[in-house]
Amino acid sequence: MSMNETYQPINCDDYDNLELACQHHLVLTLELKSGEVLKAQANDLVSRKNVEYLIIDEAGASREVRLDKIASFSHPDIGTVVVSEG
Repeated sequence: MSMNETYQPINCDDYDNLELACQHHLVLTLELKSGEVLKAQANDLVSRKNVEYLIIDEAGASREVRLDKIASFSHPDIGTVVVSEG
C-alpha cells in the first residue's frame, strides 16, 4: 500500500478511545488491515499533512501507525474496538 493514498479519517468514538489509551499509556493489541498484529504501548496521536498517526512503543522502539491502517485494537479495560471510518 502506498503511503500517498488518501487518508480516511476514523470514527470520532474510535479516535476518543485511542486518545484515552494514550493518556493512560495502555498496552494495546493492534490488528492492522494488512493482517499484522502488534502489541504496543499507546503514547500519542499526531496529525501531519491531514493524516493522523498513533505513536506506539513496540519493544522499546517508537513507531507511527496511520489510524486508517488499524482494523481493530483491544485492551482489557476497553475491550475490542473495531475501527470504522468517520
